[in-house]
Amino acid sequence: METLPYLGGYPPEIQARALSALEAGTLGPWLQERYPDRHDIRSSRDLTGYVKELKARYLRTSAPLARVAYDPQLHVVHQALGLHTTATRVQGDKLRKRREIRIAALFKDTAPEFLRMIVVHELAHMSHAEHNREFYRLCLHMEPEYHQWELDLRLLLTQQEWSMRG
Repeated sequence: METLPYLGGYPPEIQARALSALEAGTLGPWLQERYPDRHDIRSSRDLTGYVKELKARYLRTSAPLARVAYDPQLHVVHQALGLHTTATRVQGDKLRKRREIRIAALFKDTAPEFLRMIVVHELAHMSHAEHNREFYRLCLHMEPEYHQWELDLRLLLTQQEWSMRG
């Protein structure tokens, strides 16, 4: 069976169904029908408001965010759809942490579900650095459809890469 890089961690039967849909040309239309809408969060300023609203709702006690932005440098080839960073600086006798979330620019033109999924993922990293049980529990608390949207996003990326092959 052909390797589908975005689906590597999924069971063989899901990969086989995805490959079959790709070969039949039905995956793209199915995803388009399932996710027909596009969000209107186009600027980093709008993204900041969106992220801070979710953070205020689910992570009230976590450290504040210094910056939220779309980042055209993040690319799926490097397995980075979003990035959560913490820079620690010494200012006088105090230690300051500056937290940032950067979201790949490809999310400017996706379904609102996919933007929410990646934002939830990066916000969960504010509490849990590792992708462990607690991390995914928090993701599901913020968005009950998290796992389905992640799979569908991976299917979308697979379909896009497949269509670029020619």
